[in-house]
Amino acid sequence: MNVLDHDLLTAARTGDAEGVRAAVEGGARVDARDGERRTALLLAVGGDHVEAARLLVAAGADPDAQDLREESPWLATGVTGSVAMLHVLLPAGPDLTLRNRFGGVSLIPAAERGHVAYVREALRVTDIDVDHVNRLGWTALLEAVILGAGGRAHQEVVAALLAAGATPGLADGDGVTALAHAERRGFAELAALLRDAA
Repeated sequence: MNVLDHDLLTAARTGDAEGVRAAVEGGARVDARDGERRTALLLAVGGDHVEAARLLVAAGADPDAQDLREESPWLATGVTGSVAMLHVLLPAGPDLTLRNRFGGVSLIPAAERGHVAYVREALRVTDIDVDHVNRLGWTALLEAVILGAGGRAHQEVVAALLAAGATPGLADGDGVTALAHAERRGFAELAALLRDAA
């Protein structure tokens, strides 16, 4: 790796927007990768370094470049839940069907983590598949119930997914619905939401 590429990756990881600008203007490869095949844009997204990411997108960075763990800048927005980063990356035309190592789209980890604002915004401004099923047999709705804590954030995520047309009766790979999971886990509020949507 040449010095400029190294400088770009370091600046992106630390959120040094001026360092990113200098490296790009100096001739660094905008999609240079580190030892784990992470691009500067993925490093910037991971740290929620919005200005650094904005500069990289303007320079043509690929929002879909996946690293060794199959993470991409766009997929990582679902993990971090950053609405600001979602809006920085959208003009780059990310592939909304790109899948992470679990076979999920960005909406699924966001739902799991209870990132309410991100889920609402992704559903509002994109046509992401609300019923996408990952390799575990789970949709965003199922994951919010199965891996969520059942509290206010996950209730709001489930409500947003249902309002966007998520299929409440879509069962997991074992034939268990989100409602059955909610009841089994004692999540009365989630169960009520799912029952009302059925």
